[in-house]
Amino acid sequence: MADWKSRLAVSYIDDKANTVLITPIDSFTPSFSLNTEVIHSIERTHVGVVYMPQNINFSLTVKAIGDVVADLTTIALQGRRFDLVLQETDDGSDWSFKKVVLSNCIITSATPSNATPSGAPTATFSGISLSASAEAKRDQPVRIP
Repeated sequence: MADWKSRLAVSYIDDKANTVLITPIDSFTPSFSLNTEVIHSIERTHVGVVYMPQNINFSLTVKAIGDVVADLTTIALQGRRFDLVLQETDDGSDWSFKKVVLSNCIITSATPSNATPSGAPTATFSGISLSASAEAKRDQPVRIP
């Protein structure tokens, strides 16, 4: 079984210019939309293509215990921008990247789950990212505008 040696965290700069990490995050689902539209003419099809702006959406789920949900809810209500950081930890030799960052993220919705007698409730936060970057193992930066 692979040991990814990585962690996911929300990172933001507080009012005192300190970097704050919010973790643990149970699940993370990014979605990259690279939209295009094919151009046709009366004479023939597939004459060209029009590229539309890229969209980077995400959802993340956290357990509704501790301060994590409160911190993320505060960020959402304040409209504060933050970074989603996935980075390797000690001896992360099984992972392809040193670091992946979704930058200038904004939470657009929050959905708490029902509380049940067994298991901790969760909260799912959805949002958008204005840019993304990654650092490969071979020190080759990858940027998504």
